[in-house]
Amino acid sequence: MKNLTNKVAVVTGGNSGIGYATAKELAEEGVKVIITGRNKTAIEKAANELGVTGIVSDQSKLEQIDQLVAEVKGKFGRVDILFLNAGLASFAPVESATEEHYDQIMNSNVKGVYFTVQKFLPIINDGGSIIFNTSVNAVLAMPDSSVYAASKAAVLSINKVLARELASRKIRVNAVSPGPIETPLYGKLGLSEEQVNGFGKVLGEKILLNRFGKAEEIAHVVKFLASDESSFITGSEITADGGLTVNAVIY
Repeated sequence: MKNLTNKVAVVTGGNSGIGYATAKELAEEGVKVIITGRNKTAIEKAANELGVTGIVSDQSKLEQIDQLVAEVKGKFGRVDILFLNAGLASFAPVESATEEHYDQIMNSNVKGVYFTVQKFLPIINDGGSIIFNTSVNAVLAMPDSSVYAASKAAVLSINKVLARELASRKIRVNAVSPGPIETPLYGKLGLSEEQVNGFGKVLGEKILLNRFGKAEEIAHVVKFLASDESSFITGSEITADGGLTVNAVIY
């Protein structure tokens, strides 16, 4: 996609999974990519592997978002693509969910995402593209996911409102909602390999394509939304879940 050459993109949570795959895809298209994350070692390793710029930043802390924006502005001057990928996923039944559980997810997945957009807006070029990474969990009503699902549903609402607010600047705002993806996330949830494989088998039977998605497949969707190929799309959500949400029988 020649229209992406020399564009500047910020990919939050770009050191692994979907963020890493997206940063790689964009960099290969000639985009100047900045990845962010909380872990200094992981960010430096990913940035070196990808040949991109890495900046340590925790989006749940507004002062770190300010520092991130200042650094990006100082080094690149502007941003054309903002992919809000970073977020937390943890699960608990409503009976045992704690205030800490709630605050950690909401501070990262909603507050952090919202204010990252707000603080980057002054340096996002008119005609730029903002893309949210949400989740089919927002609509699936999966047990024990109430807080996580609420956080992703909130982002989907923000997506539509910001599409209207930023239309005067020709900034397109869209969301991609992945289904189950093969990423390191499942290990971070504290599940054993046996549990992950068992979960994958059960869930795979509900996915029409009978498999988990790959991070690269979501990266393709993000690249499309970032490019002029999607120039007439804004305020939309692209669901990439292998057909999970249209399966009539979900337990």
